[in-house]
Amino acid sequence: MSRPRTVLCDPAGLIEAGLPFDRAPYEALVTAVLAWTTPDLARCDCEQITLQLTGHARAVAADVQRRAARLAHHDGRQALAEVVLRETERRLSVPAQGSAACVQDRARLVRALYERLDRLTETPSPPRTEPSGSGPGISSAPR
Repeated sequence: MSRPRTVLCDPAGLIEAGLPFDRAPYEALVTAVLAWTTPDLARCDCEQITLQLTGHARAVAADVQRRAARLAHHDGRQALAEVVLRETERRLSVPAQGSAACVQDRARLVRALYERLDRLTETPSPPRTEPSGSGPGISSAPR
């Protein structure tokens, strides 16, 4: 006897947004792939790794997009995230080749997305201001 199933509609990806990534295996995969000099892998292995990295890149890009959308419009981190997201879209639109070069390209993309995600999650430092009366060329030391 089959049990009734519930189908969820989540076009905004909010259910996914609450789930943390298991970063460690993907970071290890990216590190290993980028260390290749002359990989001896079958084409089907390259295709599988490319699929894994492509799917993960899409998930991380969605998280970057959600976090960037929460920032103020004048926040420079949002503008940089948009640049990375446009580049991600462009690179993921290129069909996978099943080659080591394609795998390494996807690995670099995942690495860039994680770097951007980390910058979005860190607290921005306040702008630096000069102490009053000691602008450039003015010495506050007694003469």
